[in-house]
Amino acid sequence: MIDDDKPTPEAEDLLPEDAPAEADKRPDDRDAEIAELKDRVLRAAAETENVRRRLEREKQDATAYAVTAFARDLLGVVDNLRRALDAIPAEAREQEAVKTIVTGVEMTERELLNALQRHGVTRIETAGQKLDPNRHQAMVEIEHDAEPGTIVHEMQAGYLLKERLLRPALVGVAKAK
Repeated sequence: MIDDDKPTPEAEDLLPEDAPAEADKRPDDRDAEIAELKDRVLRAAAETENVRRRLEREKQDATAYAVTAFARDLLGVVDNLRRALDAIPAEAREQEAVKTIVTGVEMTERELLNALQRHGVTRIETAGQKLDPNRHQAMVEIEHDAEPGTIVHEMQAGYLLKERLLRPALVGVAKAK
């Protein structure tokens, strides 16, 4: 019968020099070492799982927000289309030739906004809202009957990409008279 704690003569040559000392350890020492090794393995497995989850989250964020720079660039186009429409005087809009151009620019603006919305870009509502420094950038204070801190004028629309701020709305807020 072979003693499980003692190495065979052939195996003794393969063991490190301190192996006989290891083999002679008391059961309490071995149990403590086993517990320590189990703890290390569990901690390593937990760390591996945390890294996997973090990488998965980063991958999802990268996919969801990959269009950020492109969407930000397109907001300038949206702004210019709106400025073009706002620059046309009301009396000129009644002329047949101008009506066709206005309709075309409005359709282009609408289609661009729809395309942005399909990819998660939404406009920040400002009219009558309280100033939210996470979404609005106050540019001026305007004497107004509204409660101080309420947005009374929008200078430039702000946009969100999903739940992240793409561009803050530039606004004028009411101040006390």
